Amino acid sequence: MAAALVQYVVLRGDLVRPPHSWPLGAVVAQGCHAALAAVHGYREHPDTGAYLEQGDAMTTVVLEAPDENSLLGLAQLLREKGLEHKMWVEKPEGIPTGLALRPYPKGLVQPHLSDFKLLK
Repeated sequence: MAAALVQYVVLRGDLVRPPHSWPLGAVVAQGCHAALAAVHGYREHPDTGAYLEQGDAMTTVVLEAPDENSLLGLAQLLREKGLEHKMWVEKPEGIPTGLALRPYPKGLVQPHLSDFKLLK
């Protein structure tokens, strides 16, 4: 049986709280942008194709980074581990808002995300 494929999206939780106070929908949109950019950027990878072919059975997990520094630290860790992802930066402000990994077998990436909890 093939390993379960999952796409992880990590969003900054601090953006919905003061002093930022972004609307929840704006932060969700950032996650959508990151997820789509990651899928598009890695569309030739076999795992991405297999993930998309799952249709209604695709699994996406949305996690929360407490702040910008933790998000940037995660991006650095992912680069060091060779895990492909896309950081989404809101333009024109240049604010890193979230990142999405390309679809991966769950067991391959989950250990690197254990410090992050589900977005609430």
